[in-house]
Amino acid sequence: MSLKIKAAILVSSFAILLFMVLGGVGGVRASSDEGAYRQLQVYSEVLARVHSEYVEDPKIPLVTDGALHGLLESLDANSSYLSAPQYKEYKQNKTEARGDIGAAISKRFGYASVVSVIPGGPADKAGLEDADIIEAIEGKSTREMSLAEIRNLVAGAPGSNLTLSVVRARRAEPQKTVITRDLVTIPPVTEKMLEDGIGEIQVDAITKGKPQEVAAKIKALQKAGAKKLILDLRNCAQGDEAEGVAMANLFLNHGTITYLQGQKYPRKAFNADPSLAVTTLPVAVLVNKGTAGPAEIVAAAILENARGDVVGDKTFGDGSVQKVLELPDGSALILSVAKYYSPSGKAIQDTAITPNVLIADQDDAAALPDDGSAPPAEEIKKQPPQPDDQLRKAIEVLKTRTT
Repeated sequence: MSLKIKAAILVSSFAILLFMVLGGVGGVRASSDEGAYRQLQVYSEVLARVHSEYVEDPKIPLVTDGALHGLLESLDANSSYLSAPQYKEYKQNKTEARGDIGAAISKRFGYASVVSVIPGGPADKAGLEDADIIEAIEGKSTREMSLAEIRNLVAGAPGSNLTLSVVRARRAEPQKTVITRDLVTIPPVTEKMLEDGIGEIQVDAITKGKPQEVAAKIKALQKAGAKKLILDLRNCAQGDEAEGVAMANLFLNHGTITYLQGQKYPRKAFNADPSLAVTTLPVAVLVNKGTAGPAEIVAAAILENARGDVVGDKTFGDGSVQKVLELPDGSALILSVAKYYSPSGKAIQDTAITPNVLIADQDDAAALPDDGSAPPAEEIKKQPPQPDDQLRKAIEVLKTRTT
């Protein structure tokens, strides 16, 4: 087969894939057909020109893989293109028990970004922090990877090592960080009594069973005399959206918790079930930039149903449903097909949750040295604990509330 014929086949295949994506994998509306075909003609022409006029003979499969990666990532961070080998590994990770590093990872500014770290997990032990940028994984830039590929690389056999290049705001140069993968255990929900009859509940992830743990803690605090509650969802980014709905319902006896909707995904509303509510005590929810996904559903439901206050920093912004679409060559598309919305109709993934009582994260408020460098780790450990302004403000807010 001649190079010309191969190029024509590749161009045609690429055009078909683009048409599937642009048309929502199932056809496009008649009114948008003409625009979609025009775009396909442009893509085909660009690819043909690259093949015929680039300075050297290009590796067309790599070019098309790169183009598809960029196309999917331009939609949102959770949409990905996986080549056939990457998709095979993706399916293995879904079916096998795999080690992990205990960190929620998304993409920001084109690179992998740490949303939150599970306390006591491998990433925490290695010194990884929320808002760290992972510039490279095993020497490969994360800018060139889809989120699905990044998560493929992060997973691995328990006991194996993962080498990251980490960029931090207070550090001038990327730092090599080695993390030993392990089977990550989510810490249990904790509770304690604070001043003036205020009970605090801390949740690190909203995984299966966590709503039941929170319900038990609420009942224990009420039995101990709590008259008001603080639900601490800071750096809570992992879990399942259905569990987030269940957790929100503990505080709501009426109203919409959230709803799902997409171009071809009919609206599906999740309304509070009065029989599942366990408390009517005044509540304040603590959030920050590490609050994402299910925790954002909880915060938005409590805030927009006027059930309580949300105190802290603007959340991360994540909440959508993905569909995996296998392609004939063994590759796959992971497409976001629906988004979670707050009760007032805001797409959580697009707007995040803005607290009604804004208090910046402590790290943002800290002063940087003149040269932008960070103090040595030994000095950081010697420093006294910083006051928790967000928690203090939540206590102040609750003291003013009577209902």
